[in-house]
Amino acid sequence: MTHYKMIVLDLDDTLLQDDQTISIRTKAALMEAQNQGVKVVLASGRPTEGMRAVAKELKLEKYGSYILSFNGSKIIDCQTNEELYSATLSPEMVHQLYDLSVREDAGILTYVDDCIITDSPNPYAVIESDLTGLPVKTVTNFKEYVQESVVKALMLNEPDKLVSTEKTLQKELADELSVMRSKPFFLEFTALGVTKGASLNFLIQRLGILREEVIAIGDSYNDLSMIEFAGLGVAMGNAPGDIKAKADFVTDSNQQDGVAKVVEEYILKNVPV
Repeated sequence: MTHYKMIVLDLDDTLLQDDQTISIRTKAALMEAQNQGVKVVLASGRPTEGMRAVAKELKLEKYGSYILSFNGSKIIDCQTNEELYSATLSPEMVHQLYDLSVREDAGILTYVDDCIITDSPNPYAVIESDLTGLPVKTVTNFKEYVQESVVKALMLNEPDKLVSTEKTLQKELADELSVMRSKPFFLEFTALGVTKGASLNFLIQRLGILREEVIAIGDSYNDLSMIEFAGLGVAMGNAPGDIKAKADFVTDSNQQDGVAKVVEEYILKNVPV
């Protein structure tokens, strides 16, 4: 039986319940795993600041673990707060994305100085604010405001419309950016080659952990790269069918302690007595 040394967790709709809390059972399982020496790593499309409260709740600083934020565009050492890796988009690229968002009739946002930047009120920007805890700042001229590199940008639209936009822009920007949905109404743009899976590979090589020793759990399309990369790739019960089909194992939903059940079965049961 494989002795897993790391478990990598998406946040929204995976580790977190619908009310944005960690269940008692899941928290207990993760704390016990860390007591047994297993690294618990958080990997989310969220900005770094939107992940710190969860990292603090799980005491990742104490256990010397890591945050992969912005879909893997940044890797943060929770113990030292050191930035181990960072990939950004140039202002010119963000301006190009803005023009494409106008063409595609989609909203757009990015992050500057721990604020969500957009140029028009959008209910999906409010959702991002609620998820991350970052305030929304509405600016009069988006392109004029974004004059420095940013970590990522999001296009926002109704899910049915965004599916079409995703296909169009994945093809159009294939040689320039990574393009994927993190939620049905969020289409994320990061530097070319940046995915949760790629950043996870960078991290485990630094730590001397084999991919076979890693469990990765997620529910959405931006989780697929790490689900496919890990030794044990797990899809949540609430994941779309095409994500489940590519996972090694499907657990219960985020409302039914799906993460806890994986930790209990594959980590805590296999701890040497």
